[in-house]
Amino acid sequence: MSTIAPSAPVASSKKVNLRRPDVMQAVSAQVVAHYRSELVERIRSNGGLISHGGLTIKLAKEFGFCYGVERAIDLAYAARKVFPSPTRIFLLGEIIHNPEVNDQIRNLGIVSVPPKPSDVELSALNLTAADVVIIPAFGTEVATRRRLEAIGCQMVDTTCGDVMTVWKRVRQYSTDGVTSIIHGKAKHEETKATTSQAGAYGTGHYVVVFDLAETDYVCNYIVHGGDKEEFLNRFKGAYSPGFDPDQHLTAVGVANQTTMLRGETEEVQRRIRAAIVERYGANQVAEHFRVFDTICGATQDRQDALQKMLKEPMDLLIVVGGYNSSNTSHLAEMGEKMLPTYFIKNAAKMESAHRIQHWNQHIAQEVETQDWYPTDRPVTVGITAGASCPNNLIEDTIKRLFELRGVSVDAVLRGMTGTR
Repeated sequence: MSTIAPSAPVASSKKVNLRRPDVMQAVSAQVVAHYRSELVERIRSNGGLISHGGLTIKLAKEFGFCYGVERAIDLAYAARKVFPSPTRIFLLGEIIHNPEVNDQIRNLGIVSVPPKPSDVELSALNLTAADVVIIPAFGTEVATRRRLEAIGCQMVDTTCGDVMTVWKRVRQYSTDGVTSIIHGKAKHEETKATTSQAGAYGTGHYVVVFDLAETDYVCNYIVHGGDKEEFLNRFKGAYSPGFDPDQHLTAVGVANQTTMLRGETEEVQRRIRAAIVERYGANQVAEHFRVFDTICGATQDRQDALQKMLKEPMDLLIVVGGYNSSNTSHLAEMGEKMLPTYFIKNAAKMESAHRIQHWNQHIAQEVETQDWYPTDRPVTVGITAGASCPNNLIEDTIKRLFELRGVSVDAVLRGMTGTR
C-alpha cells in the first residue's frame, strides 16, 4: 500500500484534516474500486429504468451514498494512507451504518472500538499520542472527545456537517437556558452525540421524543403538568441528568436526529408549539419556544424521491441498507404503507424466488417470507437505498433479481439500449 508522508502540522495536531488534494487523489481509485457500479450509473443515465425478460426495475431518483457518507469513507481510507502500519488506527464504533462498508474499513487494519469506551476499555487499549482515532459520521459524545484529547491522540473527525448544525442549535439553546426537545432515537449514536452538546458548556437540559405519542405526552405535561415520577420513568434514559419536567419544560427548543422523517419532525414541532401557545398564549411564544430546520437534505431528498416513485405502478419494493441505519429504516417504513416491501442488507438475502430473508423493524429481527417474487408473469420492482449504502450493493441486487428469472447479466447489459 502506498503512503503519503504527513506534513508537519498534521503530525502535531489532535484533529487531523486529511482532505488534501494529494491524499484524496491517492485514495480515490481504491474507494471507487470498492463501491462504484458502472451498471447503476448506466441505468441512472437511462432514466433510472431497465426492462428485460419480463422484469422492469425502477431506481428511485435519489438513493445511496450522500456527501457526508462519502466524505467519512474518504477520510477513513486517507487516514490509513497517511498513517500506514505500524501506526495504530482506531474507529469509534462504525464509520456508517452499513456492514459491508465497515468490513472494508476493518480490512484496512482499522480497529473498531466501542463508540463510548469505558475507562477499563480505554486502559486496555493503552492509547498514546502516537495513535490515531477516527470519529465516525454520527459524531461522538463530548465527554469521549475530551478524554481522547487529554490522551493526545491524533483525531480524524468525519462528523457530518448536518449533524454539527444540529449541535450548534442545541448548544445555543443551552446557552440561552432553553431545554432541547430532540426528535430521535435515544440510543442512536448521533442522538447521543447531540444530547451531549446540551450540557457540554453549561447546565443545559434535554429530553428525547421518539414518536408522536411521546410528543403528545410531553405536550400534555407542558399544558397541564402531571406526575413527575411517571414522566421520568417513561423517558428513562432519554433526558439529561437533573432534568425536572416541572422546571425545564417552560422554555423549549426543538431539534432532531438528522435522519428522521421530515413530516414527523415537522409535526413534532407543530404540536409542541401549539402546547406552548395553549399554556402561555400566542403573544408569549417567542419567550418559550424556538425551532430551526435541521433536517438533513440528503435524507429528505431520498424520502422525496421514494414518495414520488411510490405513486408509480410497482409490484414490490426492495430497500437496501444496514439494518441499524435510521434513514434506511424510514424508507422501508414509507414503502410498507403502499406495497410489499423487503428491507435487505445485501443481495444474498434473496435466497430464491420463493424465499427471502429481510428485516422486520417492528420486531427488530430478520424474518423469512415465502413466494415473494413472481417469476411467471411480468413484474415491476422498485429499488431504493439509504444514504449509507454503496452502489455496488445496488448492482448486486439488480443482478440477483434478473438471475432469479433466469436472465444472464450479459443479456441485461446487451438489452439496456433502448430501454427507456
